[in-house]
Amino acid sequence: MQLTKKQAEFLQSIDTPTVCNLLEMVAPERRGHGYTVRHLHCPFPDLPPMVGFAKTVTMRAQHKVSLGEAGYMNKRLDYLDYVAAEPRPSVVVIEDLDDIVGFGAFWGEVQSNVHKSLGCLGTVTNGSVRDIPMIPAGFQMLAASIAPSHAYVHVVDFGIDVNIHGMAVKSGDLIHADRHGAVVVPPGSIDAMPAALEKLNAKEAQIINAAKSGAGVEAIKAAMKG
Repeated sequence: MQLTKKQAEFLQSIDTPTVCNLLEMVAPERRGHGYTVRHLHCPFPDLPPMVGFAKTVTMRAQHKVSLGEAGYMNKRLDYLDYVAAEPRPSVVVIEDLDDIVGFGAFWGEVQSNVHKSLGCLGTVTNGSVRDIPMIPAGFQMLAASIAPSHAYVHVVDFGIDVNIHGMAVKSGDLIHADRHGAVVVPPGSIDAMPAALEKLNAKEAQIINAAKSGAGVEAIKAAMKG
């Protein structure tokens, strides 16, 4: 699928916690799952939200590549074709399978530049990242850790189901992510979100205004009851 310009602009205009709030309203069955549930480092917190389609990958870095050099090169080239293919823009979602998760960083100066050139907005990973000052402008990274080495990093598989800190992701899922974490957005829920946002903003403003008014607990309770 592809997003319409209107859908993309709307999703890019709101942060990831707001997306989660709106999903609770328009797709209540999604409350309690579909998002990351543990902290991810965000080296570029001021970047706008990433809104892109998941390219799913598993990786390891703790031990040498088990495939022969020629065989692994073919896998690397096939992986690049996968990343470059539609749908785009993409968010590369990488699950680190190592016993010591984050032992070696897949993401650094080289991979971020390569992936950006292939239409990738950034990454969400339970693994590690490095080379923070050399990452190209606008490329976002949400990672469980920061590490100095890439060790024996290699792609294990791609286009498969992955799970990043509780967020289950399939290849092609729509991802919304910012400094707070990431969430999978059901495309069928997007068109109902703008109206839900108006209701959410009105409700929150009512409660916040009551709190700031100094009128006390009864005013806040009345605002909460609507």
